[in-house]
Amino acid sequence: MNQITLEIQRVKMVERIEKEIPLSYDVKRAFLEINRKDFVPTGFGHIAYELDALPIKERQWISSPLTVAKMTQYLEVSGVDKVLEIGCGSGYQSAILSKLCRRVFTIERIDTLLKDAKKRFRKNRLNNIFTRFDDGQRGWREFAPYDRILFSATIKKIPNVIFEQLKDGGILLAPVESRDGQMIKKFHKVGKSIRVYDLEPCLFVPILNGRVK
Repeated sequence: MNQITLEIQRVKMVERIEKEIPLSYDVKRAFLEINRKDFVPTGFGHIAYELDALPIKERQWISSPLTVAKMTQYLEVSGVDKVLEIGCGSGYQSAILSKLCRRVFTIERIDTLLKDAKKRFRKNRLNNIFTRFDDGQRGWREFAPYDRILFSATIKKIPNVIFEQLKDGGILLAPVESRDGQMIKKFHKVGKSIRVYDLEPCLFVPILNGRVK
């Protein structure tokens, strides 16, 4: 598949996304610059630009481009300094974020997924993404506080240690699980208080404890 064909497919993907959610200029540009085909498993390249979630290793998924677009848009990340992502997965969300902010710090608990993601970052020369093999629910204190924090897997309750690593005035975005299902929630830290906003229902894989070699 040549470069022109890939660019056409990315344009069509963005057009389909914008039928569902309006994108800012910066977010649209990021989606046009990142080749999603590099982030999907072998054998799925022909549908890389459809609006479908796709299976990857270790019974995990690369989210639909529409879901990634919504999370990116809701995070209000354009121009900020530091973003922490909890749940690197395929690396596609990290790659999009890397086009919008100065530095992306991403944590993954499954070693094989992280190694694959790092190869993709190198291939695409995304040199402002920094990775950590760990349980993301602990965060990454060394580089805190973060302007933005993003959970790429659903969680029942945000650990206090994560809120501690969020900058005053910062935004945390997470799919949160309850008895009624999953909801994308935006948390805005103002001084010692956290303001919470429900955005929309969603469906993500659950966040799990520990590390997997």
